[in-house]
Amino acid sequence: MTSIEPAVQSRTAVSSPVVWWLRSEGLAVAVLSAILYARTGASWWLFAALWLVPDLAMFGYLAGPRWGSYCYNAAHWYLLPSALAAVALLVPYPALMPFALLWFNHIGVDRLLGYGLKYPSGFGFTHLSRLPERLPGRSEN
Repeated sequence: MTSIEPAVQSRTAVSSPVVWWLRSEGLAVAVLSAILYARTGASWWLFAALWLVPDLAMFGYLAGPRWGSYCYNAAHWYLLPSALAAVALLVPYPALMPFALLWFNHIGVDRLLGYGLKYPSGFGFTHLSRLPERLPGRSEN
């Protein structure tokens, strides 16, 4: 059994009002990235089809919670879509920009909903909240 860091034993890893600031920051990123995505002229079908792609990093949890947290955090770290956006602007290769904005949007919505970066203690231990062990309404059967 993995020991749990003291900061994540409670319901939230950070307390109010800090969690409010972090979630509202996610909202700002989500809204701005959606507006900028619309301005690229890229297909909203592409947006819908690829929006959950960063969550494929959860397959890292098949190798255990430590690897899972590394994989998930890498895919939900603002640095990678920032690098992709920089390449799109500096190379220039503007076709990459919609992918960077879509990625920003996914991360922003996740942060808004409380799905933060994961601690190696387990998937439910995030920097924004302690996620429920099971989904509401789901039976144990």
